Amino acid sequence: MGEEKMSLQTKILRELEKEPRRLKYLKQKLGNDKKLARLLADMVRRGDITQKGAFYMLRTATEGCVKCRLVKLARGFGFARVQEEAGGDVFIPGKYLMGAMPGDEILVKVSPSHKSSPDGMVTAVTQECNEFVGTMVKKDGRLAIQLDACPNLTFAIRKGADGGAQAGEKAAVMLLERGLSHDEHIFGVTMRFGSAESARQCAKAILYGAGISRHFPQRVKEEAARLPQEVEPEAIPGRLDLRGEVIFTIDSASTKDIDDAISVKKTPAGYELGVHIADVSHYVRPGTELDKEAYDRGTSVYYADRVVPMLPRQLSNGICSLNEGVDRLAFSCIMELAESGQVTDYRFVKTVIHSRRKGVYEEINQLFAGAADPTLAEKYSEVWPSLLLMRELYQKLASLRAARGSMDIETHEAKILVDEDGVACDVVRREQGLSESMIEEFMLLANASAAGLAARLDLPFLYRVHEAPEALRVDRLKSSLAALGVDYHFAADTPTALELAALLGKTRGTNLETVVHLNILRTMAKAVYSTQPKGHFGLALKDYAQFTSPIRRYPDLAIHRVLSAFTAGEKPEELQKRFGSFMQAAASATTAAELRAMTAERDCDDCYKAEYMRRFLGKTFDGVITAVVPHGLYVELPNTVEGLLPLHALTKGSVTISDGVSLTDDLGGVVYRVGCPLKVLVSAVDVAQGHVDFELAPQ
Repeated sequence: MGEEKMSLQTKILRELEKEPRRLKYLKQKLGNDKKLARLLADMVRRGDITQKGAFYMLRTATEGCVKCRLVKLARGFGFARVQEEAGGDVFIPGKYLMGAMPGDEILVKVSPSHKSSPDGMVTAVTQECNEFVGTMVKKDGRLAIQLDACPNLTFAIRKGADGGAQAGEKAAVMLLERGLSHDEHIFGVTMRFGSAESARQCAKAILYGAGISRHFPQRVKEEAARLPQEVEPEAIPGRLDLRGEVIFTIDSASTKDIDDAISVKKTPAGYELGVHIADVSHYVRPGTELDKEAYDRGTSVYYADRVVPMLPRQLSNGICSLNEGVDRLAFSCIMELAESGQVTDYRFVKTVIHSRRKGVYEEINQLFAGAADPTLAEKYSEVWPSLLLMRELYQKLASLRAARGSMDIETHEAKILVDEDGVACDVVRREQGLSESMIEEFMLLANASAAGLAARLDLPFLYRVHEAPEALRVDRLKSSLAALGVDYHFAADTPTALELAALLGKTRGTNLETVVHLNILRTMAKAVYSTQPKGHFGLALKDYAQFTSPIRRYPDLAIHRVLSAFTAGEKPEELQKRFGSFMQAAASATTAAELRAMTAERDCDDCYKAEYMRRFLGKTFDGVITAVVPHGLYVELPNTVEGLLPLHALTKGSVTISDGVSLTDDLGGVVYRVGCPLKVLVSAVDVAQGHVDFELAPQ
């Protein structure tokens, strides 16, 4: 090896002794020539150094490092989430971030800390996330981007790469040049969405940033266009013909993708309940473009007045939707129930049905309440006997569910109304009436039956798993309950579902309902899809899966295929060979897709809520304190809008926070406790971030 080469290698090693370096940096420091790139490749091949993503480093630099993903970036610090299943979050001071961006996969050297989370130092970015969305702003007279993923930071836009964007617009950007600090990053605009003051445009940006496309690829649309729009006669032989039965649907008035229909009969032993689900698997076959696209999407996304469907509308609103007055192919779960409501037997069978009526929740609730006019009564006259029988059965099922400890957490969901221009014109609390609860109960029964069959026969399946809460979360719940003065008793360290359900019922309708229900919700583990039947803690069920929504959820479509093959005579061991490995991959993919969709839905709705509240700047509202945090109080209004009352708007002095449930103004002695009413004034609104800020209302 020549002296020149040895000298260059020594220089490389000396640079890497300081910290991991990018190729771009090494070229600037050591000379931009082919020798450098070749030598680096040789050194990696020989094992002298290692390469992680865009970084070259000494082999020792990765010792003791853990794989993480940067999940939060603020001014001066970040948090990384350990990728291992049991991992937590790691605090990373700004000087040790190495320019890592939210979503980046990184290597982190972790050191113990006296704080609640350990400290870390980024040693390498192994996989870069370079696409973001944000709001265009002016900084020092130049155009910059304030990213949604880290709104407290602004980043430079390369001159000539602004795409014509203006300050105040939502835009998608690409990270064109990465530095070793965030100040060195340079972005370019790739797409413009419109005004950041418009919730509709902000929602488009949020979906784009989440990788959720509002449009289907041409190849998928072409495949969908080739499907029939009516049930073909040749598809009916071999199916149980239920077109003569009184079967109908119940949904919201605006629903166009109707997954499920219901039928009920009285029998000598009790009841026969039929849950008839759209047979999507008949039309969406494995390996097709429709199937690949549905797998990638994982779920439909619903926000405000919009839906981004998992399947093209020719299917979701057409041939697969159980529309009124037309024949449709279905996959039915037909259950036999005792007089008490206990399921004694069930079977899954391919059927053809003809829905008699598109029932509407609000209308049926009026009928049940005796408040319907003659026109409405006439509309439901054919199905009214079935509705009465359904109500009778539901009341028995609800009693059984309560007895086993199924939890009914009040989450205060919002219904957002928009005008013809797409602007939020009202936000109201979504109320669940008797008909909504009734349909939910019937769906739970069919889902549990599907899971029970799969677990008993060891079919390859996607279960909906909700495990018992972790000990640390339970300890936090106990501390919160004690601080709130809530009398509780858990027989063991981990409460049972029945004990938590009793606590929910005890506080329902009191001023502690919101905070206790929220605290119990935060204590729960996240529900995921799994190939193992680990049970559903929240529903107090041994086995649970999702069978009832194949139009809008891929896991339901996947288990329809398995059950279709099983009902056609295929043996469980054959099904394991055919579907086993696919289900393993689908479990993690669909869980990730669901999380992505839920986050996007929440963020979009927050933008619409902020847009609506903008008209009330300076107005006063009655609210309830829902959370105490170091930077202030979160207050929820009766319409479900939640906003922050910042600490600086609360007091000029110091504060004392106790167990995260109360905040004391040390200067004035006033105590603010979660669950307590508080009159607030709307002081600021940020539509792009979906934020509403409050002040204390004048007394």
